[in-house]
Formats: sequence, structure tokens, C-alpha cells
Amino acid sequence: MASKRSEYETRTEELLVPIAKEAGVDIYDVEYVKEGPDYYLRAYIDKEGGVNIGDCETVSRALSDVLDREDFIPDAYILEVSSPGLGRKLTRDRHLDRSIGEEVELKLYKPLDGKKGPKEFSGILEGYDAETISVRIDDEVKHVDRSLIAQIRLALDF
Repeated sequence: MASKRSEYETRTEELLVPIAKEAGVDIYDVEYVKEGPDYYLRAYIDKEGGVNIGDCETVSRALSDVLDREDFIPDAYILEVSSPGLGRKLTRDRHLDRSIGEEVELKLYKPLDGKKGPKEFSGILEGYDAETISVRIDDEVKHVDRSLIAQIRLALDF
């Protein structure tokens, strides 16, 4: 499923590029997932100032037409087009680029310091490279191995 998923996401994103440009939005991410018995093809779009329901509807209709014409996904699926939301996941390097200096929340598979310590924490995203994500917590910068990260997202600040 992983390679099939990646292929569907990549192809969908390629088809979405001219649609997003025409609609004046950016592609944040595309994901193809199975939740329960259903498959979902999700396109997350964004723009300066945020997207609205009209942006999502415009992109959804255009993308739906192109996907129907191309018909490269044999499974039945539900198409969703939306904003990535306030607590958006940072799954790609381009997401990290846009979030440098922002507060992020990390969930780890295991504590940073071995058997003790928290598996969830937040801090300011300082940078990243191929192996690590650097987060400032108070006055200390922690370099977290990417293989330890279950999820990283923008922190919600209320």
C-alpha cells in the first residue's frame, strides 16, 4: 500500500498544480489514506490570509473532474479538499521551511533521553537537516533524530 499510496499522492499533486495556480492557492499536502473501510484522497490547500469554503469548492470541483478523466486510482475513495488547519502537521521539508521560528509540538516514539523523560513536548522550531529537527525549549536547543518523531505539528496557541 505504501508505494501505491505514494504513487497516488504524487500523481494527484501533479494534477493539482495547474488547478491550484488558477485558483490562487498553494498546495500544502496531498494524502491518500484508509480509515476504517474507506479510502480518502485529501488535498490540503493554503494561501496568504487562509483559504475559505469557496477556494476549497473551486479546487475540489476542478480536481474531481481531472481525477475522473485520468481515473488512475482503482479503489473507491472520498475526495476532500480543505485547509491544513491551525495545528497543521509538518510532514515535508517545505512545511518545516515555512515554520522556522514557530512553536511546534512533537510526539516521539520514545523519550529523547532513553527510558525517562517526556515523549511529548513543544518548543520553537530552530531548523532541521536530513537527520534531525532542532527545537529550542526554554534556553536549550534539542536536536531530535527524525526517526524518533511520530508527529510534529504547529502548536495551537489560544
